[in-house]
Amino acid sequence: MIIKRLDPDADEAQMIITQSDAYMASLYPSESNHLASTHALKQSNVLFLGAYVLNPAQEEKLAGCGAVRIRMDDGHYGEIKRLFVFEEYRGLGISKEIMCALESSLIDQEIWIARLETGVKQPEAIALYQKIGYIERGPFASYLPDPLSLFMEKTLSPHAL
Repeated sequence: MIIKRLDPDADEAQMIITQSDAYMASLYPSESNHLASTHALKQSNVLFLGAYVLNPAQEEKLAGCGAVRIRMDDGHYGEIKRLFVFEEYRGLGISKEIMCALESSLIDQEIWIARLETGVKQPEAIALYQKIGYIERGPFASYLPDPLSLFMEKTLSPHAL
């Protein structure tokens, strides 16, 4: 697997963003979807990564994505956004690898807190976040309490990765 920066305007990025949007819309009403737009993913305080696998012809194929946005509004932390893996690649540890890369980026910038918002109808995502050390917390930044949202946080350490 190769994890590298992904241009939000690239065709493959647009394809995965569109599929992620459709998946989230199938689970939650629009007021409970807090997805980062392509415009937001292009901001200088955002790192948007793609995870690629090699197909039989040894060509890179986008399998998943994830982003982290550096926030300063209620503390200095990174907010994980847009973690998504195409269905055919789920269960292979790709999400965990993307999370590790995003957390490493934060540590490299000496940012020691990672936060995220996820939906309660995504038990696999919640299980992954708990397994890698995220704990529940209250809403942060501009998020409001939502019975369909779960807010989580992890204190990062350069020795934990």
